[in-house]
Amino acid sequence: MISAKRNVGILIFDDVEVLDFAGPYEVFSRTRLVGGVESRRSDDTAPFRVFTVAARDGLVTATGGLRVVPDYTWSSAPPISVLVVPGGFGTRRLLDDAATMTWMVNAAGAAERVTSVCTGALLLARAGLLRGRRATTHWGAYDLLASLDPTLMVERNARVVNDGLFTSAGVSAGIDMAFAVVEQICGREVAEETARYIEYPWQPPVTA
Repeated sequence: MISAKRNVGILIFDDVEVLDFAGPYEVFSRTRLVGGVESRRSDDTAPFRVFTVAARDGLVTATGGLRVVPDYTWSSAPPISVLVVPGGFGTRRLLDDAATMTWMVNAAGAAERVTSVCTGALLLARAGLLRGRRATTHWGAYDLLASLDPTLMVERNARVVNDGLFTSAGVSAGIDMAFAVVEQICGREVAEETARYIEYPWQPPVTA
């Protein structure tokens, strides 16, 4: 049994892309420091405690109509060690939402690691968290990301970029991002074993 788990807080909001948050949730929640099927029957060797967090109580409707009940609200969530900001069409509404920007800046400032999936990078950029960094996003939002902060460099051919913050390309690339974080925190062996457990053909992503 490990003594302390890192809290992975995944932001959700209306019109969030399902795999953007569900993919990293699966990776982090199924990671174990002891391999094998039996270790997944308990949380004894889990290095992460994973939860969703939203602006307020109540159902969140994701892309495709999936309805999700967040574990916490911004005000009730425990401290977040790894912040995951997913994307989806709902990010566009949040770009000019001052409350969302304030929460993200505060959460990111207290976190050990900050990550985004897909167009979640737009929110990080709007909040000023990607200033002077390299980052990526969904291919359909490269130009928009670049326009939000002229100091950042958009990596248009990368699946995962780690320049102090982790950003990933669209949708399924969030799984690769999560494995990159697992590898950094827990080591390559744990990341590879977790990928084998969930039967995902993970290759260590390019993170320069």
